[in-house]
Amino acid sequence: MASPSHGHFPNLPSGDRGECAGASSRDGIPVIDLDILLNGDAQEQSRAIRDLGRACEDWGFFMVINHGVPEALQGAVMEACKELYSLPREEKAEYIAAGPKDPIRIGIGLFYSDVDDAVCRRDYVKMIAHPEFHCPAKPANLSVIVREITMEYSIRTRELLLELAQAISKSLELDGGQVSEALNLESCFQVLVGNNYPPYAGPDRVMGISAHSDHGLLTLLFQNGVDGLEVNHNGQWLLAKPLPGSLFIITGDQLEIVSNGRYKAVVHRALVRGEQTRMSFVSMIGPCLDAIVEPVPELARSAPQGMEFRGIQYRDYMEHQQGSRINKKAALDIVRVQHNILTCEGTPNN
Repeated sequence: MASPSHGHFPNLPSGDRGECAGASSRDGIPVIDLDILLNGDAQEQSRAIRDLGRACEDWGFFMVINHGVPEALQGAVMEACKELYSLPREEKAEYIAAGPKDPIRIGIGLFYSDVDDAVCRRDYVKMIAHPEFHCPAKPANLSVIVREITMEYSIRTRELLLELAQAISKSLELDGGQVSEALNLESCFQVLVGNNYPPYAGPDRVMGISAHSDHGLLTLLFQNGVDGLEVNHNGQWLLAKPLPGSLFIITGDQLEIVSNGRYKAVVHRALVRGEQTRMSFVSMIGPCLDAIVEPVPELARSAPQGMEFRGIQYRDYMEHQQGSRINKKAALDIVRVQHNILTCEGTPNN
C-alpha cells in the first residue's frame, strides 16, 4: 500500500516565531521551537541549536512545539490503539504470543519490578515501522484504517526525529549529517508503541513501567491528557506536564554512546495514578540494526578520558537490553569503558 498523503492531516498553525525559543516550562523542562530550529534566520537557528544542546546535556528530555504533527493525527492514533486493546483476546492471540524480536507484539497483564519495588500494570502494542512497516492485519474491517493512520504517523514522526538528530549533531559542533551518517539513520530502526495504563486506586504502590532509559537514539511521546510520566533530573523525580500542543522528546542510550557521554540518556518511568486510564504513544528511532555504534572520533579525542564506550552493533545492544531486567541504565555497562584510576600510591585501582 502506498504511503498516505500528508494532506490527510494538515499542519497546525505555528505561533509567533521566537515566542518560546529557548524557553522552559513552569517546572523548568526545556522547550524547543522546531520551526525556529529549522526555518529561523541564521542567528535564531544558532541560538536554537545551543538551546537544544543544553537540553540534551542538562536534561536528556525536552518538549518540542511548532512540530507539524497535527493533533488530529495524534487523536486518530489513540483511537486506533483503543480499538486494538478492545479486541477479543482470540483476535489478538497471535500477537500476544509473539516474542521480543517479532515485528508486532501485544502485551497485557502485571509484572513485578525489583528496581522500584512495585507491581507494574501496563498493556501495550508494539509495531516495527522502519525499515519495513508492520501493522496488525486482523481484524480485516479495522486493519486498513489502523494501517493508514499508523503509517502516516510513523512517517511524520520519523522525519521530525531525523531533523532533530541533524540539529543535535550541529550542537555537538559536528557537521549536521555526521551523527546520521555514523548511525546510518537513512536505514534507521523505528518502533511505535502504544501504552495503556489502567487506573488503580488500591493501597499498594503500582507503577506503569519501572525506571529505565530507552535503548534507541531519540523517543517522541505524547499522552491522552492524563499525567504519569516522570523523569529523573539531578537525582529527583519530576512529573512531566506537557505544554498544550507540545510533544516530549526523550534521549536514549545510543545518543549517550555516540556523543561519548556528553549527552546522557535520561532515566524515566510511568506511574499509575487515580481513577483515569492513562494512554501514551511512542515513536522511537535507533541506528540501523547493523550499524556499529561508537563515539564519534572527534568527540572521543577531545574528551579528557578519551573513549568512554566501546563499539557495539545496535542489534546486539538492543537484544541485550531487552533480554535483561529493567534496571535504569545498567544496559550501558556492557559497552562502558572502565578507565584505570591511579590511587595515591600510584597503582591502578579498577
